Amino acid sequence: MSILLVVGSANADHVLTFDKLPKAGQTLICQQYRLELGGKGANQAVAAARLRNKGQNISFISSLGDDANASMMRNAWAVDGIDIEGCYQIANQSTGTAMIFVNQQGENSIGVVPGANANLSSEHFQQQRAKFEQANYMLIQLETSLESVQAALQLARQHQCINILNPAPAAVLSKEILSLVDIITPNETEAFALTGVEVIDQLSASKAADYFHQQGIDKVVITLGSKGAYLSDQGKGQIIPAPIVNAIDTVAAGDTFNGALMVALDEGKNLQEAVIFANKASSIAVTRHGAQSSIPYRDQLNN
Repeated sequence: MSILLVVGSANADHVLTFDKLPKAGQTLICQQYRLELGGKGANQAVAAARLRNKGQNISFISSLGDDANASMMRNAWAVDGIDIEGCYQIANQSTGTAMIFVNQQGENSIGVVPGANANLSSEHFQQQRAKFEQANYMLIQLETSLESVQAALQLARQHQCINILNPAPAAVLSKEILSLVDIITPNETEAFALTGVEVIDQLSASKAADYFHQQGIDKVVITLGSKGAYLSDQGKGQIIPAPIVNAIDTVAAGDTFNGALMVALDEGKNLQEAVIFANKASSIAVTRHGAQSSIPYRDQLNN
């Protein structure tokens, strides 16, 4: 059995839908409200679980509050077949929360309250050390502290577990963190925050990728929304276009992409093949509302 490890955040998402996103100082009446299970880490774990083959096991390490939202999340993840032994509940803490505004074009603005996510630490990773030892791949994001991110990357590197860093939300990362990364998957905004290069076409994407290569990262995938993704494997780059769809909600599209990418790479697909698989999965997610509720199952990619 192949083990894939996801480390990161879990949030209760409060989603408000509008005709157009509110501007600063503006009050708008929303058309719809719903509570969704979210958080980049949890979304990516769910994506990996739903898109995996029968020979892959998904483990998730996260820090939750001691509340009803945490219990609801753990139950839902168990239904998807995720190993939740590493999903800790912290006393006197609330589970992370996100407020998500979505317009009719599927664009969104998101504000996050970390809550218990801020408590995820190297101590939790040491308690789950066996998972790092056994996993082929680890996928992690930036909705927990940078100290926890660095600790997880170090432990993965120590045990020859290939790691994928999705540097979201955008943040400035130290050379120490970047030096530990095997595969990095920023979107255009995150690539600009890390490299100072505004990604607008293949040439600028190549320049941004070169920055990451200079930090020792061999494989770079810059997601480009509806345009697909730019991949650069040891400096050899190309754009892989995404399927053309009618996007209605882009929440969790990037998370779906990352979960799918890890699954495909673990199956032995090369980076180009893995990006094609991930593009297809995320293109389905954007045609549905919600975070985890939008993530497709593997058999739906063939329809």
